[in-house]
Amino acid sequence: MRRRYLRFDIWLCLLLAFGVSLGTAQITNLITPHFYESYVEEHTVADGDIGGRAGSDIPRIRSVDELLGQEKFTIVSHGIEYCNRGAGYHNGAYTYAVTLASGEVVAAVINMENVQYDGDYYTSDHTLPVGTVVYEDLTKDEYFMNQIQYGGELSRTDFYIDMRGEGGKVSQETYTDHYADIVQVITVLVCFPLFHSLGAKLGLFPFFFIPKKMKEQKNEWD
Repeated sequence: MRRRYLRFDIWLCLLLAFGVSLGTAQITNLITPHFYESYVEEHTVADGDIGGRAGSDIPRIRSVDELLGQEKFTIVSHGIEYCNRGAGYHNGAYTYAVTLASGEVVAAVINMENVQYDGDYYTSDHTLPVGTVVYEDLTKDEYFMNQIQYGGELSRTDFYIDMRGEGGKVSQETYTDHYADIVQVITVLVCFPLFHSLGAKLGLFPFFFIPKKMKEQKNEWD
């Protein structure tokens, strides 16, 4: 089998670009905590709003018929059953298969930060955040359906429940790492051609694309 190796000049320029990217990533790590405070404020949901904590005034629904008749509602689930049945990514959000008291199973996006429970985490009743119905044909996303229905079929696939709203904050570490990774990739993509172009102009590396002036000079010498 034939093996192909990257040229030394490519490896060297990639290494230099990666070294610079470590610096820009570090700078990003120092800057992003200031932006994270604003991010937290924007993604903190008030009690009673969609994705917020459900007070006693929010209806506790037990079946699909009940939830379809309410603008806002919540679901009481025993233990952590609501996140153990099945789940998958839909529209970029992690969506769970939640079992209602009636035994019916529906899809729900949940702001885990505002789940309430009294007693033991694994055995007490959990009151999920305030939710609302969002009508959408879930079957159009076949990959998602295969994921969320791994533990059993959904009772309805023409809607899902939004219990996240504008919430769903990620940790500061995850927030910072996300932007640091983006900055690193951009730095490498920008610095690699710059380093290689500089090295080629100094005569250290071969050109990827020979400049027009050099081609003209070569033709004159011929």
